[in-house]
Amino acid sequence: MQKFTQKIVQMMKSEHLFHSQGGPIILSQIENEYEPERKAFGAAGKAYMNWAAKMAVGMGTGVPWVMCKEDDAPDPVINTCNGFYCDYFSPNKPYKPTLWTEAWSGWFTDFGGPVYQRPVEDLAFAVARFIQKGGSLINYYMYHGGTNFGRTSGGPFITTSYDYDAPIDEYGLIRQPKYGHLKELHNAMKRCERAILNADPVVQSLGNYEQAHVFSSNSGGCAAFLSNYHTNSDARVTFRGRHYDLPPWSISILPNCVDVVFNTAKVQHQTTQVQMSSTKAELHSWETFNEEVYSLNEHASITATGLLEQLNITRDASDYLWYTTSVHISPSESILRGGKRPILKVQSMSHATHVFINGHLSGSAFGSREKRRSDFAVNIDLRGGTNQISLLSATVGLQNIGSHFETWSIGILGPVTLEGLDQGIKDLSWQKWSYKIGLKGESMALYSPSSIQSVDWTRESLVSVKQQPLTWYKAYFNAPGGDEPLALDMGSMGKGQVWVNGHSLGRYWSVRAKGNCSRCSYSGTFRPVKCQFRCGYPTQQWYHVPRSWLRPTKNLLVVFEETGGDASRIALVKRVVIGQQ
Repeated sequence: MQKFTQKIVQMMKSEHLFHSQGGPIILSQIENEYEPERKAFGAAGKAYMNWAAKMAVGMGTGVPWVMCKEDDAPDPVINTCNGFYCDYFSPNKPYKPTLWTEAWSGWFTDFGGPVYQRPVEDLAFAVARFIQKGGSLINYYMYHGGTNFGRTSGGPFITTSYDYDAPIDEYGLIRQPKYGHLKELHNAMKRCERAILNADPVVQSLGNYEQAHVFSSNSGGCAAFLSNYHTNSDARVTFRGRHYDLPPWSISILPNCVDVVFNTAKVQHQTTQVQMSSTKAELHSWETFNEEVYSLNEHASITATGLLEQLNITRDASDYLWYTTSVHISPSESILRGGKRPILKVQSMSHATHVFINGHLSGSAFGSREKRRSDFAVNIDLRGGTNQISLLSATVGLQNIGSHFETWSIGILGPVTLEGLDQGIKDLSWQKWSYKIGLKGESMALYSPSSIQSVDWTRESLVSVKQQPLTWYKAYFNAPGGDEPLALDMGSMGKGQVWVNGHSLGRYWSVRAKGNCSRCSYSGTFRPVKCQFRCGYPTQQWYHVPRSWLRPTKNLLVVFEETGGDASRIALVKRVVIGQQ
């Protein structure tokens, strides 16, 4: 940890980026939201937190250090607030400034869940509420949405898109009215600067739900914030002999204690309407490569008795791990003479589990952010003699918060049982299992332009491979003209990964969003469940393709599909603003 911190600090110092060197960096952070882990580890957690603070301060950056959401941050480190609201927050010492290091502009999206949006009226209300109390700094999270390229999404089950309903979206386009309304809020607060920086607020009651926060400096500056905390009723208040009308759940800003220049609930900017439009870029020269179901006849990287935890084997080198074993069926078994088909039951902590019997897909099971399991039970077909059971375990991002990661397991941990045989239930869990890390296509680097010529791809009609599992696809396309942001429409596919010119766009998954998209109100305490969208549609359909990754012609697209899809309907689209309403 010390080596890592020293490395980063030295990189900043070498470029003279700290304010003490004349640069723009005014704050540094050590650790992030460590308090729950500090409490979980007890004395050891507190000792580490104190060590980390002392170590960081010793780096000599010449700027203050902060610890986000760490109430016990020792001097001189400043503890700060992250959240949807931080007006309740006070630092652990009165001489420390009140800092809001993450003002959440939206919320992340998980595969299978809805898309969450935070109304800008509420976000502006939260920011004004923080400033009127005497807050010193607001840092938005996120102000510019982004993309979890490659396998970098956390989670698990976090989407490749990390748009976060930010004022500037994942593609770099301004999102209205959020961008414009916040800009007006910032301008209004800037006009209050003289009073805010020279006085502490005085709170005055204006009614049951209404208050005035007044900043009056000796130099003559005066600014007022008039608030109405009622969630559904307007209020008319009297302040310094004048009447003011306040919408519900709103704050009006008066830079001279007289004139209202901004109200958090009154949005003047029209809503930006964007859509994904065709680029008319043709995907051509399609070829396929069939990923092989791992066979017991192949060399196994690991063979063991019983089921092994996935990360201990893969070390996260791949999302995928094969679990393979065999079962012998006697010729006298009744299932071979028209009896009821046996049931294979797999209890799995994998995010997705694909079951193959003698090389053929028998079914798939998927977890979710709520369930986090992919248990499987299905009737299967077996033949007399030796049958191969191959289970492909897949992850969709790994746990990125919490304590004692070493106790968290992933993969097919069992039991794995076969029911319906003449002998009753057969437990396969403690048989001999063979393991193979990753996919053959991964080891061959099928996604790399430098590997394409050395691979025996097959040119065939996409119709013939439609809905075929474990299939690699490649095609070429020319870069479309213009400068609009680009994306791949993967709505016709199932689940997998996608690359352009060797760059991974990330994981795709067309699982449909479940939630309650019936209403959304800006007023009242915000939680993500209040404003849900895309119910019944794929949680994520479009995957960002940076133009900087493209050449003018012959760009290589490679797709690995786990479950089956229609690659002929994959399309390159552009994100365009079509007007306002």
